[in-house]
Amino acid sequence: MRLSAILFGLVFMCAALAVAVPPQDGEDVRGAFLTSRPKEKKANTSSTRPSRKRPKATTTSAKTPVEKTTDGATASTGSKETTGTTVKTGDSKPVNVPRLGMGLTLFSRDSNGLAVRVDPGRVFQKGDRVRILLETNSDGYLYIFNRTDDGAPVMIYPSAELDEGGNYIQAHVPFEIPAPDAAEERLRWFAFDENTGTEKVIFVFTREPLKDVPIEDDLLAFCRNGKCPWPVATGVWDLVAAQMTETLKTDRNDRFGGAQTTAEKDASTRGLGLAKDDPQPSLIMMASSRKPTLVATLELIHK
Repeated sequence: MRLSAILFGLVFMCAALAVAVPPQDGEDVRGAFLTSRPKEKKANTSSTRPSRKRPKATTTSAKTPVEKTTDGATASTGSKETTGTTVKTGDSKPVNVPRLGMGLTLFSRDSNGLAVRVDPGRVFQKGDRVRILLETNSDGYLYIFNRTDDGAPVMIYPSAELDEGGNYIQAHVPFEIPAPDAAEERLRWFAFDENTGTEKVIFVFTREPLKDVPIEDDLLAFCRNGKCPWPVATGVWDLVAAQMTETLKTDRNDRFGGAQTTAEKDASTRGLGLAKDDPQPSLIMMASSRKPTLVATLELIHK
């Protein structure tokens, strides 16, 4: 199987989103993930895609104190978190750091061209098209890798052809891959061809950018003259691979068949964010600790 992902300047293998999910951990996971969603959407009249570039450092003299937790994550002492664990380091004040969480929903294109929720365990056939909606519970940086069998990993996001190489994600502002507002229909979906097989797509979400991985202008500069995709450095992949063994707490619902809502479309294309009453992700995964990196692996099956 081969998935034409021209949007990312490469072709990689893809199929049904069949996730190897451990026993479900229940509403405590879903509730903890959704509790940081705002009650109402923030007003935003923009009609363009949200910026994925890292926010500029503030220049005000009154900076919010930042403290280190025992596992290396940082947390602001002036902000209030509703989930996570309160910790102390030395004589510092207690700091509440939320566990990182990620929500995924798989959409398939129906006969009318609409995006419809589908079961992640479903097997897809040649000609089927899918798209993934991703939501995080914290601000951070998103990396997506694809690996075919035991071959070398390929970084498909960030991409020099999308978001100007940026990969900054805001809490509960959903991200869709491929982009539903791409100029051409062929760039809006992952398409299945005649080649069957099993692939892995690895989502890496971090509080801070991964060291030695180019993003934004650095990635654009590297990709000039057709150099992309960026070859994943051994040290970077070793770090990701080590995190892949971490146990995640999960919750999955079975609400399939419904079309993607206007709220979800607007949220992902205009950066509106999702509110508590908006549709929930099909699959929610949360880290079992306060580590600053969350790695989720999706097995992609095509028969």
